[in-house]
Amino acid sequence: QVRLVESGGGLTQAGGSLRLSCAASGRTVSSYAMAWFRQAPGKEREFIGISRSGGSTYYADSVKGRFTIARDSAKNTVFLQMNSLKPEDTASYYCAASPRTYSVNEPDYNYWGQGNQVTVSS
Repeated sequence: QVRLVESGGGLTQAGGSLRLSCAASGRTVSSYAMAWFRQAPGKEREFIGISRSGGSTYYADSVKGRFTIARDSAKNTVFLQMNSLKPEDTASYYCAASPRTYSVNEPDYNYWGQGNQVTVSS
């Protein structure tokens, strides 16, 4: 069993930066794919990026070049660095873990964080 606890986020102005952390416990997640999803009010949850177990990353077009996912294996933690934030990035952000090597599909993720609100004002 893997427990994911998110922290960070909050309120910032357009063009600003925020960092989310996702601390895992119960099992090391070094062999898991770790992804970030977000859900804006009135919209479906969407995939935004993934860190594969081998370390490679992949991002949705909407955040490519602005968001970066990184792992700290010693801390069993994954980070989402968000730069050049836009009002349309306002959403609840979720980290998730999958034993698969790669997936952008929610059903493939067994473990989820509690969600963390990010609000970007214009």
